[in-house]
Amino acid sequence: MRRKASLILLACAVFCAALSPMLRWYAFPRLAKVPANQYQDMVLEAKDATLLDYGTMKARKVSKVTIVQTLKGDVAASEKIERTAGRDVVVWDGLSYVVGPDGEMVSSIPERYIFDAHTQEPVHATGESVDGDPVRREGIEFKWPFLTEKRSYEYFDAQTRTSAPIHYEGTQDFRGVEVYYFEQTIPWTEVPYPEKLPVEGITPESLADTGTTRWYTTVRKFWVEPLTGAPVYGEEIHREELRGGTLLGDRDKVTAFAGHVKMREDYIEHTVDLVKSNRTLVLLMTSHLPWGFLGLGLVLLALALWLEARGRHPDDPAPSEAAAPEPANA
Repeated sequence: MRRKASLILLACAVFCAALSPMLRWYAFPRLAKVPANQYQDMVLEAKDATLLDYGTMKARKVSKVTIVQTLKGDVAASEKIERTAGRDVVVWDGLSYVVGPDGEMVSSIPERYIFDAHTQEPVHATGESVDGDPVRREGIEFKWPFLTEKRSYEYFDAQTRTSAPIHYEGTQDFRGVEVYYFEQTIPWTEVPYPEKLPVEGITPESLADTGTTRWYTTVRKFWVEPLTGAPVYGEEIHREELRGGTLLGDRDKVTAFAGHVKMREDYIEHTVDLVKSNRTLVLLMTSHLPWGFLGLGLVLLALALWLEARGRHPDDPAPSEAAAPEPANA
């Protein structure tokens, strides 16, 4: 009976020991993915910013500029691309909507971002675009990969339509969450005008006809939770200028926008809580369950060996030989 029990325990120990690496290296990469139907929004603000008045073509100080960013998953488009791509795909329709202190639109820039649900690598398919312009992304945008590493990544910049390194600058604590800090600097670069402009009758084409060009630079900062790859906080020190041409008269350039863009406090709290919750799920798959099954396997193995040893060396003493009968007296 003990021999049978020890064999069962040994089989369970082998199963647990095999399950431990399978959870970490086989199951997790296949189960961890961005859902195709995800929807999220984010509000950022630049207080005491500089903004161009297109009516007078002069820069003015304003109390606040608000940027509303939304990302909405297109499930039908994801499924269509998956049939030819052969992998799980997410299609995000993004919108960056900028409003001035009076609530009037400053710009509205849509994006379509197509990427691998597991690795966050871009998937090139019809519809990949920024503000109506077809693009071919390289690197990441919006989200880092699961299990983010301490290294630089290529990060796509929607204004320039190009990718550039975003550098790991160290590990920090952000409101009780260990995060990796990344920073990217985009030097002054000529960029297209937005398709939607705040003044009726002014179009990108009419501005281009004046010879006036639009330039942009930014310092982009992200604090990323490494297990989920989700940014818990982000900032940009953002500047835009109009340069040259007849539109500016005798001026060489004028500031179109300048401000330190930061996430609004209520969205910071919501994002940190959400990332903490998702972080627990990732830890379960990458650490708690694999190590737990490995520990359980070792315990079962030790118990099986103990039962086997007990079966070979029982506690009860071996029976002694029968005593010889005493001789009978006459």
